[in-house]
Amino acid sequence: MQNGIIEQEKLLRVSNLRTRFHIYEGMVTAVDGINLDVYRGETLGVVGESGCGKSVTALSILRLLASPPAEIQGTILFGGVNLLDLNLDEIRRIRGNAISMIFQEPMTSLNPVLTIGEQISEAIKLHQGVTRQEAWSKAVEMLQMVQIPSPEMRVREYPHQLSGGMRQRAMIAMALSCHPRLLLADEPTTALDVTIQAQIVDLMERLKEEFETSIVLITHNLGLIAEMAKRVLVMYMGKVVEEAPVEDLFQEPLHPYTRGLLESIPWIGKKLKTGRRQLQEIPGMVPSLLEMPEGCRFHPRCSRVMNICIKEEPPLVQKDGRRVLCWLWA
Repeated sequence: MQNGIIEQEKLLRVSNLRTRFHIYEGMVTAVDGINLDVYRGETLGVVGESGCGKSVTALSILRLLASPPAEIQGTILFGGVNLLDLNLDEIRRIRGNAISMIFQEPMTSLNPVLTIGEQISEAIKLHQGVTRQEAWSKAVEMLQMVQIPSPEMRVREYPHQLSGGMRQRAMIAMALSCHPRLLLADEPTTALDVTIQAQIVDLMERLKEEFETSIVLITHNLGLIAEMAKRVLVMYMGKVVEEAPVEDLFQEPLHPYTRGLLESIPWIGKKLKTGRRQLQEIPGMVPSLLEMPEGCRFHPRCSRVMNICIKEEPPLVQKDGRRVLCWLWA
């Protein structure tokens, strides 16, 4: 048993996932040996700065990266089947059906020349084998379920005719139209105002309970993680540097990178002795994948760097039911 979740209820197991890209300058590794489990009915958070490999991990799970230039290795077990062993027709039967994805920017993910209803009903017809009229009625029902007003009218409109919040709701309706067992949500509230963000979070929570769907929530928003997730993975330069229950992570971050992320968030009541507020930052930037640092990948930006950090890659340490990739705990 792990964090109150029965081991037999494991829905997805990703082992030693490695995703590389062949580019003009050479080979780059965007995801380097990721291991993660998703249990039935849970929300797993994945956080990190832009360029840390979060979205590439999700796209790799659904095999949505063109090969070449992408090269995916490892094991992705879903329902006991390795998704990397399936042919194109087999993986297409899983996409949008058993596993769905909410993409980061709906305006670039939705087809601009098809109505919202056509795009939702297409997935329903493909995976559920219903008639065109039944699929259209289901599309209207899904728009109503995600609380889009006047769904009978909106279903005939094009993406550019909807607001940002409505487009995101339409994406969620499309992703949930076939009642998937796993939902990959990549920055589902990005570019939305705070009020709409709260509505999207409430919607996802309600639909998760209704359909018993597991969610992998990919975001850089730690407030969203605190509200929705039970467990969280922290990624940096293609690796998981820390994994913990969300309460433990916020109360006692083990990895210096995790601590830096938490200290960069504005907190009400956090003041200096002078009475002024202090906002911390992580120095520097995420290095280029073409210039991977030796040893620990975070050491050029780490405030607690040691000599061994510069020379050797740290081991993955198990500590009190948590995982951390750091020499401080080795």
